[in-house]
Amino acid sequence: MIFLQKKIKALRKSYTVLLAFLFVCNVSLIAQKKGKVEIIVQDSRITTLVEKHIAFNESRGCINGFRIQIFFDSGNNSKSNAVSTLSVFKAKHPEVGAYLSFQEPNYKVRVGDYRTRMDAQRFLHKITDDIPNAFIVKDNAINYPCLEDEKEKDEE
Repeated sequence: MIFLQKKIKALRKSYTVLLAFLFVCNVSLIAQKKGKVEIIVQDSRITTLVEKHIAFNESRGCINGFRIQIFFDSGNNSKSNAVSTLSVFKAKHPEVGAYLSFQEPNYKVRVGDYRTRMDAQRFLHKITDDIPNAFIVKDNAINYPCLEDEKEKDEE
């Protein structure tokens, strides 16, 4: 009987702790929904700095990200081979951006504008049958990729 009473007290205590925890979580969630931060005193240089940052990003038009390199060659006929590879890829995948670049003495064809390596990996998996030597490269100037919400608006 004493053992049973101790068990009941322990259960009541754990239920009380659980209820208190749930109450605190609920109150904090309600507070977060209604919260608003207002900056009353702010240095004018901060506003100027934020405006400059926004203007710089808008004028830049590109971000760091990833592309898939499908061609790399130097030497005789490398330019014509690169152009040929580019046109074949564009014919198969017109929705994906493809870019030809020349960094002496090499011609490169890179495709896609991916924010994350995982996004690039998904597309690389799709094209590995056609282009087995393709690989992912980090690129410092990818175009802003189309977001899923924007794709849905374009389709409508």
